[in-house]
Parts: sequence; C-alpha cells; structure tokens
Amino acid sequence: MAAEAHGAHEGPLVPVYVWDLVVRLTHWAIVLSMLVLTVTGIDIARPFLHGASGTAGFITGYVRIVHFYAAMVFSLAVFARVVWMFLGPRRSGWRQFVPVTRRRQRDLIGTFLFYIMLRPAPPPAVGHNPLAGLTYVAVFGLYAVMILTGFALYSVSAYTSYMSMWQVLLPVFHGPQGARWLHHVVMWLLLGFGVHHFASALLTARVEKNGTFDSIFSGYKFLPRDRKPDDA
Repeated sequence: MAAEAHGAHEGPLVPVYVWDLVVRLTHWAIVLSMLVLTVTGIDIARPFLHGASGTAGFITGYVRIVHFYAAMVFSLAVFARVVWMFLGPRRSGWRQFVPVTRRRQRDLIGTFLFYIMLRPAPPPAVGHNPLAGLTYVAVFGLYAVMILTGFALYSVSAYTSYMSMWQVLLPVFHGPQGARWLHHVVMWLLLGFGVHHFASALLTARVEKNGTFDSIFSGYKFLPRDRKPDDA
C-alpha cells in the first residue's frame, strides 16, 4: 500500500496503447495551428513581420491569408476531436474528460493534492488523469470561443454569403471590438494553458516514469503488468 501511494512500481512495465492516431493527429494539428495563429494574429493587430516599406500592405494581406487557413485547420481539428470523443475508443472518449465513475471522482482529489504538493505521486491513470480531463473541458470551451469570435471577425470583411452569415454572432460579442478583445484575451489564456500543459507533462513523466511525454508521439504509455488500468 505504501509503495502504491508513493508511485513505486514492482515488476516489469508493459506498453499500453493509449492515444490512437486520430487523437495524436488532432493534437498536433491544434498545437501547430495555434503557433501559426498566434504569430500571425499578433502581426495583424500590431505588424512586426515587415518594415515601413511600400509592400507592407501586401505582406499584411499574406499574413491574413495564412491566419485564415491556419484557423481552418484549427477549427477542423477541434471539431474532429470533439466528434471522436463520441465515436472513438474508450480512452479517447468523453468519459476521459468528465469523471463519471467513482474511482475517477476519488482520484480527482488525489491528483489535485499531487499538483499542490501535498501528495508525493498522483493516482495512476492510463489516459488523462481526472483533473487534466476536467481541465480540458474548459479548454475546449475556450477553443469554441476562439473559433466563434474568429468567424465573427472574419464576417465583417467577408465577400461570400457563407462567411458573412456569421455576422449574427457580432451582437453576442458586443460588436467587432468586443469580439476582437475576447479573441485576444482567449489567445493568452490558451498560451498560458499550453505552457502549463507542457510543464505538467514533464512533471508527470518524471514522477510516474510511464512515458507520459513520449506517448503523444508513439501512442504508448507503460503500466506495471500486475496493475489493472483505471479505465478497465
């Protein structure tokens, strides 16, 4: 019991397939598109990728095009991941985000105690730990706000009826300026989450030594042979 509480493992570790290809592809599509969106979005608001030359206007146009295409990738990746929560395997499903089982509800507290340094190791989890999963619910909410405010802003200068129809969202965000302000604030919230997410993955990988950080590339984590997975 003491060994389990301190995250010690007895016996050999075996690979467990956790993140399927859809999860990994959508994860990296979201990450890379967010990086492109951040750089181009800041440049659209306050140009820094070019000087005061006569071609500045053309460069800004190219930056906006890149921003819009990256936004399409981001939106499609988020949509695909949400759909996969209901169509994919159990370790990709919505139960990894909403703690509906008693064990995950109990481990939610234990994981929180680990993050505030009142517990030496978190409760073992194969997929998302309960606290991380619950956090991702809020993150996907921020994704939705980012996408909707982006569509609303694009509709202001859109020339197609398909995109101009998103102007119905502008009153919800108190006009273009309100949508732009919210779009900007949510960007920083998501960047802050990204930094925390990276640091937490490194911390958990170091403490549990189960391949947490590598798993988003390979799809595999490692679990003691004699331990039943928390999502069994």
